[in-house]
Amino acid sequence: MAVYTEVSDAALAEFLSAYAIGSLLSFKGIAEGVENSNFFLHTTEGAYILTLYEKRVREQDLPFFIGLMEHLSARGLACPQPVRDRAGQALGQLCGRPAAIVSFLEGVSVKAPGAEHCRELGRALAELHAAGRDFPMVRENNLSVSAWRPLFAQAEAQADSVEPGLAARTRSDLAVLEAHWPRDLPGGVIHADLFTDNVFFIGDALSGLIDFYFACTDAFAYDLAVCLNAWCFDPDGTFHRDMAAALIAGYEAVRPLEAAEVAALPILCRGAALRFMLTRLVDWLNVPPGALVKPKDPREFDRRLTFHRQARDARDYGRSG
Repeated sequence: MAVYTEVSDAALAEFLSAYAIGSLLSFKGIAEGVENSNFFLHTTEGAYILTLYEKRVREQDLPFFIGLMEHLSARGLACPQPVRDRAGQALGQLCGRPAAIVSFLEGVSVKAPGAEHCRELGRALAELHAAGRDFPMVRENNLSVSAWRPLFAQAEAQADSVEPGLAARTRSDLAVLEAHWPRDLPGGVIHADLFTDNVFFIGDALSGLIDFYFACTDAFAYDLAVCLNAWCFDPDGTFHRDMAAALIAGYEAVRPLEAAEVAALPILCRGAALRFMLTRLVDWLNVPPGALVKPKDPREFDRRLTFHRQARDARDYGRSG
């Protein structure tokens, strides 16, 4: 989450007049994240999140995201519920941007997760995959392997100014991943961005998942690889095997991995790390002037890639057997 587009009081009042959510009590921007402009709304009817969609979110994809949240919520997954206006529409326009209001989830993100948080996450991820199996819409993952070389082209000339040798390492990773990326793994709806700030806990119990704006149709094990990258490494690249083992065990308690998924885990983890390194690298080099946003450091994922290049099988990620 972030704020790129400022919203005036008059524009907000006009937008909210279409909704039956009570009178506005407070309104403030949310600075975390890097993708959309997000605001916390507190009204006489409750708390909500207002999102203005920017950057990589394509307007034609918004019905997928809105429909998915409604679908998952109806199947018992704790996630934001889109709020429809008096005309029954979940999407509107605000300050020249597509915009939506969703319900506010209680809980807090965990800044320093432990193994039990990871186990809870693994279970929730598998439950998400199960809940989405009958979702009828399809959205291609437009940040998968075919997108990585074009992304790198946007940053290649400046990559070594961010970290010496980054350009050469990335070219090598791209060649390996393009040659060996797995196909035909079990798949369906995935979240594709379950970092710690997108998972809420109340105490030690997971209370909800948020920010579905990278959700797409792809391999379930790739989603697990994203979580291993996001939860099981320190910023300096230190890997926590106990946390990874707990995450995988939590996932497999709900949905056991197939043999092909287990075999593909190292290459999927390497690809997921490269994907986030590249998008962070492009963002790092292209922060819009005046944006209320702190770009995330691509070097964290460059360091994680050092681990993934050396991994040989799923046991290196803590999976037993």
